[in-house]
Amino acid sequence: MRSRRGAVAVLAAMTLALTACAGDAEEPEAEDTAAGTEEEPAEEMAEFPEGSTMAELAEAGSITVGTKFDQPLFGLVGPDGVPQGFDVEIAKIIADELGIPEDGIEWVETISANRESFIESDQVDIVVATYTINDDRKQRISFAGPYYEAGQSILTLTENEDIQGPEDLAGKKVCTVSGSTPEKNLLENYPEAEVVPFGTYAECIDPLRNGQVDAVSTDNVILAGFAADNDDLEVRGEPFTQEPYGIGLAKDDTDFRMWINDVLEAAYEDGRWTEAWESTAGSVLPTPEPPAVDRY
Repeated sequence: MRSRRGAVAVLAAMTLALTACAGDAEEPEAEDTAAGTEEEPAEEMAEFPEGSTMAELAEAGSITVGTKFDQPLFGLVGPDGVPQGFDVEIAKIIADELGIPEDGIEWVETISANRESFIESDQVDIVVATYTINDDRKQRISFAGPYYEAGQSILTLTENEDIQGPEDLAGKKVCTVSGSTPEKNLLENYPEAEVVPFGTYAECIDPLRNGQVDAVSTDNVILAGFAADNDDLEVRGEPFTQEPYGIGLAKDDTDFRMWINDVLEAAYEDGRWTEAWESTAGSVLPTPEPPAVDRY
């Protein structure tokens, strides 16, 4: 099984073998020997347990990642058709630790309603998509992390002074995404609000502007991305839930989950997590402390 690091070691070994063969045929001139330079040591091959998900992905040299395509700061498809954002950078860190380059990552759009099914059907290897860890989802899949903790909030038109927090949602039409944690929270804890579900959060913006809905509710970091790109939109109030974002993977793949947790903790320590944040969501939001991973 060969990762990118492994390929370097193999190439170095082949070079030594060819040099030895050439030496048998003809002794190098003294002046060439004297001019030789000390060879750099080859980078060691990453070793993973045989049969593990890590070993299979490293050998394949590719990984399929589910992420959002419509969420500024976390997962938004750029002009080149490749998603950009904090979730995307976290996935790249994981791929790099497997020896997989960026062009070895296949990005697949996942929305709130299909994330578990995409994991269960092996359409993706992992999902990094503003994916809140909760017990209901753990019945179907596993989570590594969390790698960030968000909180549900409210987005409305800047000119709308009637909505300042969740207590003002009674009798209002609130857009959110079908199958999401925010939808469940609204239905259970704010029954006087009229929940209007859509497939993606981006689909809520036009109905908000044309008056079909009064507000949009989801995680504060997602809403902050929309507000940053649109002067007529504003996030209101403080977050009123805790939403720990995790990396979704196949249920009971404990070795893979623990390995990803190791990668996250290493990224916290060596600054890669902070660099990923500041190059994406950090352009709008302050840099938080990374959360402790949950090794359940």
